Amino acid sequence: MSTRRLRSEDYNDYSSTDVTPEGSPPGGMNGFAHPESYQRFGDTNGTTWYQTLIHLLKGNIGTGLLGLPLAVKNAGILLGPVSLLVMGVVAVHCMGILVKCAHHFCYRFQKQFLDYGGAVMYGLESTSSTWLRTHAIWGRRVVGLFLIVTQLGFCCVYFVFLADNLRQVVSAANGTTNDCSSNRTVAMTPTMDSRLYMLSLLPFVVLLTFIQNLKVLSVFSMLANVAMLGSLIVIYQYIVRDIPDPSDLPLAAAWKTYPLFFGTAIFSFEGIGVVLPLENKMKNPQQFPVILYVGMTIVTILYISLSVLGYLRFGADIQASITLNLPNCWLYQAVKLLFSFGIFFTYAVQFYVPAEIVIPPLVARVSERWGWLVNLLLRVALVGVTCVLAILIPRLDIVISLVGSMSSSALALIFPPLLEIATFYAEGMHPLVIAKDVAISLFGFVGFVVGTYEALVELAAPTAAVVNTTSAMV
Repeated sequence: MSTRRLRSEDYNDYSSTDVTPEGSPPGGMNGFAHPESYQRFGDTNGTTWYQTLIHLLKGNIGTGLLGLPLAVKNAGILLGPVSLLVMGVVAVHCMGILVKCAHHFCYRFQKQFLDYGGAVMYGLESTSSTWLRTHAIWGRRVVGLFLIVTQLGFCCVYFVFLADNLRQVVSAANGTTNDCSSNRTVAMTPTMDSRLYMLSLLPFVVLLTFIQNLKVLSVFSMLANVAMLGSLIVIYQYIVRDIPDPSDLPLAAAWKTYPLFFGTAIFSFEGIGVVLPLENKMKNPQQFPVILYVGMTIVTILYISLSVLGYLRFGADIQASITLNLPNCWLYQAVKLLFSFGIFFTYAVQFYVPAEIVIPPLVARVSERWGWLVNLLLRVALVGVTCVLAILIPRLDIVISLVGSMSSSALALIFPPLLEIATFYAEGMHPLVIAKDVAISLFGFVGFVVGTYEALVELAAPTAAVVNTTSAMV
């Protein structure tokens, strides 16, 4: 592909950087562009720093958070939080790399904006390899594919999460009390398999995804955020009470389970896809670096605190979602339903991204008369695929680890360091920077291979059918 063709590409994003005829943005490869280099193009009613911070938090906090206590169990009470901290630092660093490379190409090619795929495409075009330059468009396509897989993977996780929590609420309905302080075992009433709950939810999820207006979806997103925030507050106040003696918990778990920790952790930290859109829509994008670091610091503290406290509170009995460990009184049953309510509406928001990538090109191939029908049928098909995959893998912990290892690791850890090398190698890079980038990408690749393998092995294990389903709760 020629440079002329690359420069004529259209990107569905908003501007955040000033444009100069050629060369790097001020600051070069030492970090973000200087604040005075920023200029807003087009929409002057961009988001404020506070709104951007909220969106950044929303983009990183979801079902992965609730699975982190089990992830710490798979790593160890000491190794787990230390690894979470390291992975958080590396993930934020990779987000910074992506923003820096996007700025570089905006200046160099006089672009008003770039998305993730566009930055990778330009990065390949900047290499000395003729083959990579010729096939640069595939960089954009590969990133798009991983974004689709990741977002649909999130949707699969939501199906399993909803089914597990609804099944537990229904099973314990007859034994639910108003006394949340009693420490007693509740006998579960037999109920249908969680996979039947997924099928029962399918029609409602399909109808939800028929909503294609972002303004309407933003209302549902706000309701979901309020519901999940309230649930988290109640969960925190419960797990900080009556924490047992942690001396029996291993400092480091068996290495065989560490890849499962990796998958869950990187699933939780995979918010890199929202970084450029948020930065590009800001009213004052020069504030974004501070917002990124402050926001991800809050996210990392939240992850480490909930994962450690949850594992300390429930020990070896911790389940795939900490909500499944809550008592069967009406307060905590309401928390499970409230969080499920939030996840249900979040499905539509997460589904919007792959739908907008996959559906429009296919609808364009048919006549306008049948376009609306093809649109709806494709939505039904995509939702059906996520439901079928969830039914085939009805274990929440394995689904999270598998999605994290297979797709999130590539977007969050593998691609950004390689993009930095492709972008700045011709201009000269310090050997230590190259070594750092190679090390991060290798770490992500090893996690990708080993994490995916261990998740598949765990899925195929004979005991898989009896682990992580609704059980008697204390």
